[in-house]
Amino acid sequence: MATKNTSDNIEDYIKNLLAQSGIAEIKRSLLADTFQVVPSQINYVIKTRFTESRGYTVESKRGGGGYIRIAKVHFSDKHQMLGNLQATIGEQISQQVYEDIIQLLFEDEVISEREGHLLLVTACDEVLGEDAPKIRARMLRKLLQRLDRKGFHL
Repeated sequence: MATKNTSDNIEDYIKNLLAQSGIAEIKRSLLADTFQVVPSQINYVIKTRFTESRGYTVESKRGGGGYIRIAKVHFSDKHQMLGNLQATIGEQISQQVYEDIIQLLFEDEVISEREGHLLLVTACDEVLGEDAPKIRARMLRKLLQRLDRKGFHL
């Protein structure tokens, strides 16, 4: 089993806060002190692991009483989630954002783990080539439409 690094530990800490109350409100400097890291390390974890494509909203207030508030986005149903995801897809999508969305679909039980792995391997840069971001966006848009189509019971 792989050992966890500091970023993993910070992520776990924030996820535990979210599990307790649904919202994690943190002071960046205090969290940095707790984990004995520089505040930019906290920023890195939040910017890379608590993204919209992973199903989170992040709000920050700077200044003396500043905070970072992180919340898990909850949809009323799978139809709303799929529609919201479709609306966020532009003409191109990076491999990382694609992977985040596939992970979100798995976590919300829209797709199975096996389906997720198949989708990830077929949409990687290595397979899709030079136009990967554009092809991946079209693939994801079609996938979400198919999952959301009438008669498909989630």
